[in-house]
Amino acid sequence: MDTNKWKSVAVSIQDYKLLKGLCKDKFRAPGAMISKILNDYIEFQAKKHKLSVSIFRKKLLNGDSNDNDTRGSKAS
Repeated sequence: MDTNKWKSVAVSIQDYKLLKGLCKDKFRAPGAMISKILNDYIEFQAKKHKLSVSIFRKKLLNGDSNDNDTRGSKAS
């Protein structure tokens, strides 16, 4: 397997079972379902931050999605 193209991730067994249930319900493979969920969430966040999806993706891929260092904290 080409490790530059594919990566493995560990998820809890409960999350795995939920993923498999979603896949069965929507007739998707687990990898395709993860991609769909991820793409939907990126679109949601881009809209929330008033950015285009392509700009938001570039920010994530460049590692500067957290410019104001507020990870994990709620805005006041």
